[in-house]
Amino acid sequence: MTARARLVPVPRGGLPTWCDAVLAPAEGGEFFASRAWYDTLIGHALPTGAEPVLAMVGDAALLPLLREGGRLRALSGDYTLDWRPLVAPGLGYAGLREAGQAFGRLLRGGPPVLLNLLDPEAPDLSPMLAGMRRGGLLPLHYLSAGNWHEVLPAGAGWEGYLAARPPTLRNTIARKLARASRGTVLEMVRTPGTALEAGIAAYEEVRARSWKPHEPFPDFDATLMRVTARLGLLRLGVLRDAATDRPMAAQYWILDRGGRRATVLKLAHAEDSRAASPGTVLSALMIRGLIEGEGVWELDFGRGDDAYKAQWLSMRRQRIGLVLADPLHPAGLLALLRQLGGALRRRLHGRVGDSARASG
Repeated sequence: MTARARLVPVPRGGLPTWCDAVLAPAEGGEFFASRAWYDTLIGHALPTGAEPVLAMVGDAALLPLLREGGRLRALSGDYTLDWRPLVAPGLGYAGLREAGQAFGRLLRGGPPVLLNLLDPEAPDLSPMLAGMRRGGLLPLHYLSAGNWHEVLPAGAGWEGYLAARPPTLRNTIARKLARASRGTVLEMVRTPGTALEAGIAAYEEVRARSWKPHEPFPDFDATLMRVTARLGLLRLGVLRDAATDRPMAAQYWILDRGGRRATVLKLAHAEDSRAASPGTVLSALMIRGLIEGEGVWELDFGRGDDAYKAQWLSMRRQRIGLVLADPLHPAGLLALLRQLGGALRRRLHGRVGDSARASG
């Protein structure tokens, strides 16, 4: 008999304590599957009117979701870098498939459920999707976002990292760092206290003077920095003008996987300081410090394919999305027909392209 799943509302204060069985430890596991991440997201970055809910199978598996306008989607937002089902350690293939089947039975009969920013190589995903199909849902795949990262070879160090960069970036870093050493000061903040509050104020000032658009959830970054500082995971860098003490650039990173990986959450530089390339200088100083001072061996630039990322990091992986559709529901059937229509158009386009190349 397949286990039963149920849908449980989540208070705005954060996830219930019984979720700890499937949440990752923030200090040693995947930060974006931890209580620290989800509680900050739930408390400070949810759209107006959105209700966080959990699809759960006992204490074995959870899908953190949002209900908006009668539809369900992944509990993710503007700041989410990846999303995943949360499962108890050691659940195994059969257990994952059974949980997926329970989720399928729970969610069928309604409009499609949208999940995004999934790792297609995650070992838990395939058996869970197999179970969802048995439970009556069709998982329709789409491309969600790119993720640029780099795993450093053992012993590479800063010099090894730098040697692997394109010559133009390498030369720019050398030139800008030499100039910056005479006119700027780097502040690195790791722990709570007066220095952190000054660093947060500097970050917010830089962002206000940057090219970036209005912040939809203005207290999220400060809250996340305070939370991660208490856990020892924050690395906030501020580059200041040595003559005026005015901040020119700021960025913050989060360490996870036991300090092996560093992920940049936000970065910005002031437009009125652009001539000094403070963003480039600060990124170089932060990466050098993370490699040499922290022992980090994986760097991650989060989601998105901004052109600069391919200069700093050499590896790209694709995050996918899923539309969990019930073909017996009108909206689910429409999603399925759209998917089939798109696949047919791509196939026909490929044939036309092949014919044109052959005739050429």
